[in-house]
Amino acid sequence: MLGRTVRNEWALDWDWLHINHGSFGAAPRVVLAEQQDWRRRMEARPSWFMHHILPRALSEAAEQLGGFVGAEAKDIVFVENVTAGCNAVLRSVRLRPHDEVLVLAHGYQAVRNAVRYVTDRAGARIIEATVPFPRPQPAAIAASIGAALTPRTRLAVIDHITSPSALVLPVEDIVAVCRSAGVPVLIDGAHGPGQLPLDLRAIGADWYAGNCHKWLCAPKGCGFLWAAPSRQADLHPVTISHGFGKGFHAEFDWTGTTDRTAFLSIGAAIDFHHRLGGPSLMARNAALAAEASALLCERLDVEPGCEEPMTNAMRVIRVPLAGAATPKLANELRDRLLSERADAPIHAIGGSIWMRISAHAYNEIDDYERLAGIVRVACYG
Repeated sequence: MLGRTVRNEWALDWDWLHINHGSFGAAPRVVLAEQQDWRRRMEARPSWFMHHILPRALSEAAEQLGGFVGAEAKDIVFVENVTAGCNAVLRSVRLRPHDEVLVLAHGYQAVRNAVRYVTDRAGARIIEATVPFPRPQPAAIAASIGAALTPRTRLAVIDHITSPSALVLPVEDIVAVCRSAGVPVLIDGAHGPGQLPLDLRAIGADWYAGNCHKWLCAPKGCGFLWAAPSRQADLHPVTISHGFGKGFHAEFDWTGTTDRTAFLSIGAAIDFHHRLGGPSLMARNAALAAEASALLCERLDVEPGCEEPMTNAMRVIRVPLAGAATPKLANELRDRLLSERADAPIHAIGGSIWMRISAHAYNEIDDYERLAGIVRVACYG
C-alpha cells in the first residue's frame, strides 16, 4: 500500500497539498539519515575523508547509479544538478561564428540561458524546434526536430521529459534523426531517473544529464552527467581545478571543497525506491497521474495537454482562467494556489495557461479532488 500509508517516510508538511514532486523532489527520512551519517564521517576526520574515503565512495556510488540507469560507472560523473551538467557540455563544445545549436520550444529555461550564453560568446545562433502542442504525437516531434537541423547545426539539446509541458519525448527516435544528420545530442534528463526506466546506452545520445534529487528522492543537489566514451576527452567541469588534464573522473570528482554527501547517499535512495516497488512504483505513479488528469479535466471541464504514449508521472491540464495567457497571469494563479497551501506549477504555453501535476508514492486520488476544488475557487471566485 502506498499513498497515506507511506507519508511517514517523509518530513513533508502534510497540511500542504504536495502535487509537485517534479520541481524539487523530496528526500525521505532514511536517505537524509544516510547523508547525515556521511557528513558525520566527513567532519570527524576531514583530511582523511577527502583524500582516502571520498574517492572510493564516489566510485561505489557511480557503480550503484550505473546499475540503475543502464550505464557503466566509468562513464558517469557527479554534478549538483542537470543545469550544471549541461553547462559543462555546452562550455566544452567548440562553437564558431554562424554555427547553430538546436533547442526545443518547451526546453527548460535555465538550460536555454546557458545555450544563449555560449552561442552569444561564439557568434553562433540558437535554432528553436517547434513542439506541436497540445496532445502531440512522437513522430510529429521527431519530424519537427529533423526539419530544424541544418548543415550548421553543431549540437542538439533535447529534453527527455519537458519541464513546462511534461511531455515524454521519443529520445531514441530523436537521437537517430540527429545522428543521421551528423549532429551530436545532449539530453536534459532532469525528470528521467526514478520516473522512467532508463537504459542510457540504448538511448544512444552523446551526453545525458540527470537529476537524482527529483524522482529518485536523493538529497538536494544530486545530479550526474553521463558521457559516451568518445565524448569524454574534451569534456570539462564548469569549475576547473586540480584534476585538469588528468582525465574525465579526475576533473569532475574534485572541483574544490564541497559537501558531496548527497552523491554518496544515492545507494540509499535507490534502495528506498526499490523498497517502495521499483518498476511497480513507477507504473503506479504513472497510472495515478493519468487518473488524476482525467479527474481534473472532468471537474474543471478542460482538456489535457498530453496523452499516451507521451506521458508518465507528470501531466498538464489546461486551466479555465480568463485573460491573456501571459507568464504574469500564470504566476498570479500560482501564488493563489500557494496561498491555499497547494503546490502546482503554472505555465503559459501556446496561448493558454496550463497546470502541471505530479504523482509520487505519497499521493492518492483524493489529493487531486481537493486540488480541483482549490482551482475552481481560484479561477472562478
